[in-house]
Amino acid sequence: MSPIISVKIRLAGLIEPGPWTVRHGFPYQPSAMAHDPVQKILAIGTQSGALRLFGRPGVECYCQHESGAAVISLQFLINEGALVSALADDSVHLWNLRQKRPAILHSLKFNRERITFVHLPFQSKWLYIGTEKGNIHIVNVESFTLSVPPPRPTHPDSRYTYDEAIHSVAWHHEGKQFICSHSDGTLTIWNIKGQGKPFQTITPHGKQPKDGKKPEPCKPILKVEYKTTRLGDPFMILSGGLSYDTVGRRPCLTVMHGKSTAVLEMDYPIVDFLTLCETPYPNDFQEPYAVVVLLEKDLVVIDLAQNGYPIFENPYPLTIHESPVTCCEYIADCPVDLIPALYSVGSRQKRQGYSKREWPISGGNWGLGTQSYPEIIITGHADGTVKFWDASAIMLQVLYKLKTAKVFEKSRNNKEDKQNTEIVDEDPFAIQIMAWCPESRILCLAGVSANVIIYRFSKQDITTEVLLEVRLQYEVNDVESPLDGGGGDRDPPTPGAASPSPQTAGPPTHPSTSSNSSDGVRDNVPCLKYATTPLKQSPGYQVELVVQLVWVSGEPPQQITSLALNSAYGLIVFGNSNGLAVVDYLQKTVLLNLGTVELYGSNDPYQRQPRSPRKTRQPSGGLCDINECSASEDRCKSPTSGKLSFSVCVISVCTGALPFFAISSTVLLSVCPPRGANPLDHRDNSFSRSRSSSVTSIDKEVREAITSFHFCETFARKGDSAVAPCLFVGTSLGTVLAVALNLPPAGEQRLLQPVIVLPSGTVARLKGSILRMSFLDNTGTFLPPSFEPWYEPNATGADGEERDKARKRRPVSVSPSTSQELQESQYAVVVSEKQAKVIALPSQNCIFKHSITETSFVLRADVVQMNIGNCVACFCANGHIMLSIYHLYIYLPKVSTPLTFL
Repeated sequence: MSPIISVKIRLAGLIEPGPWTVRHGFPYQPSAMAHDPVQKILAIGTQSGALRLFGRPGVECYCQHESGAAVISLQFLINEGALVSALADDSVHLWNLRQKRPAILHSLKFNRERITFVHLPFQSKWLYIGTEKGNIHIVNVESFTLSVPPPRPTHPDSRYTYDEAIHSVAWHHEGKQFICSHSDGTLTIWNIKGQGKPFQTITPHGKQPKDGKKPEPCKPILKVEYKTTRLGDPFMILSGGLSYDTVGRRPCLTVMHGKSTAVLEMDYPIVDFLTLCETPYPNDFQEPYAVVVLLEKDLVVIDLAQNGYPIFENPYPLTIHESPVTCCEYIADCPVDLIPALYSVGSRQKRQGYSKREWPISGGNWGLGTQSYPEIIITGHADGTVKFWDASAIMLQVLYKLKTAKVFEKSRNNKEDKQNTEIVDEDPFAIQIMAWCPESRILCLAGVSANVIIYRFSKQDITTEVLLEVRLQYEVNDVESPLDGGGGDRDPPTPGAASPSPQTAGPPTHPSTSSNSSDGVRDNVPCLKYATTPLKQSPGYQVELVVQLVWVSGEPPQQITSLALNSAYGLIVFGNSNGLAVVDYLQKTVLLNLGTVELYGSNDPYQRQPRSPRKTRQPSGGLCDINECSASEDRCKSPTSGKLSFSVCVISVCTGALPFFAISSTVLLSVCPPRGANPLDHRDNSFSRSRSSSVTSIDKEVREAITSFHFCETFARKGDSAVAPCLFVGTSLGTVLAVALNLPPAGEQRLLQPVIVLPSGTVARLKGSILRMSFLDNTGTFLPPSFEPWYEPNATGADGEERDKARKRRPVSVSPSTSQELQESQYAVVVSEKQAKVIALPSQNCIFKHSITETSFVLRADVVQMNIGNCVACFCANGHIMLSIYHLYIYLPKVSTPLTFL
């Protein structure tokens, strides 16, 4: 679905400013096209009756025919601010473009004849409408009524016949010749005063036999245009006509100019094309300079004035769907220096092969939007690319493009690679989830191949090379759900973890991407192999850390279902249908790797029973046990299955003549499966969100997936007297759990001392899967998470000293101070697929509950700030957008400040 924003447009003074809804992205199923050569505006019609108007970059307009019938023909009233559209339901409409909103002024409906074509000569008031029966009806454009043509004593004076069907006709500007395209791939040129035979016959792509026989037939030429020049040979431009032996060849546009013939291949089938000329007068030398080609999924403009006919770089946001959009994020009111920074590095990205001339569709005017804050849209795509778009004005302009596939090695299509990518049928680099901190400019991406990549923003280029790799690994027992028939008593676990410090040692005995267990079962293997060769990283987003889930006991890893980061804490967290993992990207360590059940501790509401442990397999030789690096053996161990292995890579970085060293990592994780997991269902790589109104039946959902996270400074436990860094976790069974974070002081101690992570139990339960959590202070003000200001990570010299000073600064926090008294509560707003709750903290009492929907379920929700106040916005599966507004009333002299939600 394309993003939608409110805009104001004025097309070359013909349309006054007014509110508009612009649908960015390529028009779905285009069917017709027209161009105004004076106003330099392009119109595209679709099979659903939509109209899209394009002018200079940023000038876009969307209109819709009420009938929804397909647009079969479009004609501009050139330089008059009007447009004629003919639809498949045999109706013709006249659009007025000289007002705030384009509107239909007049309409005509044909009942007995099917409309096939519409033509309006330049500066003429007569519109010619051709029908399926071969009739031509004449319409007065001013009154938009059918006119009776003057009587003729005879039928048309001249008639020309040919053996092959005609698909299109084009005139020479002098009116003495015309050219036809035919179904056998030929072009015929006719003289008006000829003898009823073509003056010349051309087969552009046919083999010419030497014995004078007729050339072999080719595919039909669907359209031809004949454009003349004052000082040179004419242009003949055509689509189709390839020989039948060119099997598998892509659709082509052919440009014939003099003795040269250029065949331009297109990525998609051609719907229509138009030649742009210097003059709108048909009886003058046209002087063509570009060709607009409308494809099924793209819009291409070819430069005829440059050798090789390069294409123009398209300035419209049509490339949103160049690769299918797999996820999308919208960020408003971001730092003012962020868009210039992204534009600076994006403008330096090489774009070779494009025309050096300006975009030729340059009509219309556009103004800035009414909002005074910068907006950014980020799109993740199926090919692994991430695009940053400036959405601050009425246009959507691409700022920067990131290719995540560079991090991984290209697949050699061998048997082992196919086995490793078993969980992904196609698009192994597709972006699944994004988490971005605009203030620190740290970007975190989760891919469909169960991988997480962390990027830092830098204005300097860097080349990284892996010199050393160390692997740490441990293995523990497994559990099963009561559905598996397991039994036995369960001891309450003591989950948690202490972070081991990064270590360096000798080279590993096994490659990190191809390690197998001793019994021959594929194990500890990621779905993608990360690149080990030197990687040149241009200014922009550069890889900081790669995390990959691995195969365990012959089973592929589950796809990641949730992701979050906090730059102030230096942590990322991700989860799937088995559990979650917390990673310290500053120290390059794994802090927590737990199954979902272990977050409950001894208070598991579903009473899932453990089974006898799986036969212990010996870890690979030469690997260090992670327990040796931990502060407490009990805290590191978890009574759930899974291998955890991560690699610490020391890389050499050179910038100019000043080499220095930096640390990067690749973490390979297997997030532990829960006790409720069914071993027979491990190959089910997607989790099914609960659609039931009950969240107490484990039978309706075998896995309890992690669906949402929220970092905050709040009360982790009931009765806490002060706020502290926390992580709130939401699951697919509607449970909200808290995880306490014990962070070292900022600066050098943060890089040396361990971070302690300890689950703190259940906070609330809702119906349906948890989608979003937000926090308010005791006045009802929204509390965004704390963050770390951005600094240049590759700075040297004086800039490096400034970088170190910036890193020692205390991260920005908008949460209350830790000296806050108990009665100064916070409020947690939790939204699930079915309902919303407001939880008072630290008492954890539910003070408000609202049922959002009973007949559908919420797909996405968020707490947003608007002029009318803070709102809970929900987008439901039935297409409805629901908005809940809450207000705070303070009653004096009472101490309590109750919240009232509407």
